[in-house]
Amino acid sequence: MEKGILVAFEGIDGAGKTTQVHLLGKALKDAGENVIVSKEPTDGAWGQKIRKSASTGRLPLEDELEAFIQDRKEHIENLIAPNLAEGRIVILDRYFYSTVSYQGSRGADFEEVEKNMKEFAPVPDMVFLLDIDPETSLKRIAELRKEIPNQFEKLETLTSVRKVFNAIEKTDDEIWKLDGKKSIELIHNTIKNLLLDNVLHKKRCAKDYQCQDFINCSFRLSEECDWYKLNKKLRPNRDSFTETAFIQD
Repeated sequence: MEKGILVAFEGIDGAGKTTQVHLLGKALKDAGENVIVSKEPTDGAWGQKIRKSASTGRLPLEDELEAFIQDRKEHIENLIAPNLAEGRIVILDRYFYSTVSYQGSRGADFEEVEKNMKEFAPVPDMVFLLDIDPETSLKRIAELRKEIPNQFEKLETLTSVRKVFNAIEKTDDEIWKLDGKKSIELIHNTIKNLLLDNVLHKKRCAKDYQCQDFINCSFRLSEECDWYKLNKKLRPNRDSFTETAFIQD
């Protein structure tokens, strides 16, 4: 699992997660990486039960949490763990941070929920939290998705969920908060930039100690370094990455 990379996208509904998931997946595939894109809730039996409740009425707190746990355990066993073991990059549209935040918004002890999740779920190498205000979220859902907000997308719920997301972002080093109101392109470039300088450098650099002598690196000069090749494809002009959507609290 040394070369496997797990990346998750989080945020309230309408934050732009799915758009960024697909943009990143395509960029990495085009750069030669073996990428798997997935989502939670999944399309399995437990995931379908959760999705159905979004329109018919949310399950009781304990039942809803149990459904998320069972759905995630199947997801990890059937897709996440095997692909990480094969050295692939797994990109998730929502993960256990959503469970922590949405259950926390209903009164669950979100710190305890997160602790329980991390006992069986792999912690991602990086998590991108797209942060927007609930008013913008609901406007996007209505105008862009042309949908009526479901049971998970009420103003009061989204306001509470956002607070929990921002609370765990302050304690979890793997979470990187981005301004979800910035342009799609700027957010995408910021994500690529952060990935290249962090987990991709760590796991794709030809040298285990991640040599910082970029100019004189023999692996770079011979183009034998996977990270250098990714860098050229994902960030051909570093000057274009000077602006950022990253929020540093």
